[in-house]
Amino acid sequence: MTTPVHTAAAAPIAIPTTTSNANTYTDPNGLAALKKDPGSPQAIKAVAQQVDALFMQMMLKSMRDASAAAGESDSNEMGMYQDMFDKQIALTMSQHQGLGLGSLLTRQLAAQAGADTKAAGALPPAQQAPAASAAPPAGSASPTNPAVPIGSKPPAGTAPPTTMTQSVTDFIDQVLPTIRAAAHTLGINPLGMLAQAALETGWGKRMARNADGSPSMNLFGIKADESWTGARAMASTVEYSGGVATLRHTAFRAYGSVEESVKDFANLLKTSPRYRQALSAGVDAHGYVESMGRSGYATDPQYENKLNEILNGGTLRAALNVRTTKL
Repeated sequence: MTTPVHTAAAAPIAIPTTTSNANTYTDPNGLAALKKDPGSPQAIKAVAQQVDALFMQMMLKSMRDASAAAGESDSNEMGMYQDMFDKQIALTMSQHQGLGLGSLLTRQLAAQAGADTKAAGALPPAQQAPAASAAPPAGSASPTNPAVPIGSKPPAGTAPPTTMTQSVTDFIDQVLPTIRAAAHTLGINPLGMLAQAALETGWGKRMARNADGSPSMNLFGIKADESWTGARAMASTVEYSGGVATLRHTAFRAYGSVEESVKDFANLLKTSPRYRQALSAGVDAHGYVESMGRSGYATDPQYENKLNEILNGGTLRAALNVRTTKL
């Protein structure tokens, strides 16, 4: 299942002054240099290395914090030097083998840049469409890649939508009727399923995408294993094993509509013994999310807490108060 990335705050590592590797993490002018040619292979590699370095820095910081909690505390001066050392080590390691994350990001960014260049060069200048932008931030839509309601076609000349909706209320209005019908058949509270769909997709703005950039409509983050014979969509997701987070590129099931996604998820709940306790919660939405958290549906150890935060949060309550679709 998809798992949003939640990481502790970490001090930024300086980006190289040129698109070549920097020798120290204190280089202050790298961002301006990368902005001059952000799409070049050297810039892509440099940015990917910085991401890799940030992850290593956070890992080292966690190790230091664990040592301090165990009673191995140091003076403030020693802590400062250790922090400087950790940042430098993280940057140096990222420029060599690193965690492998940098290499993965380099390949993905380079492939995307190559695809955009190829697509742009396939048509005469007068017929070239604007390059598709990245998924817009929450609450907004890109002019060339807008969010459109399910079942609607994007305006002529625009790229396929990368998100389902423009607001939380829109998301609820689009998915709740189908979720409510499925929940009624299963005998459970639809709010539990709604909270799960909201967490797995970021309220419809973050889900695995099809090859053309359109959303996979996978509302519940169901992976595509060997038994799945339908369409697939690839996405990067964080998986936890033994409490350790790992970034993986994973295949997810892709659907043609909200109805297909909800039907498949409801069938999974109904046929798998793993989710019997969740179904037995009945109209108790909190009981449902607690059971889903314990069932192993997601590897994230905070999955239950995140579901409860949505279920009890003001965002959901406010959206339900102004929604056009009734429970």
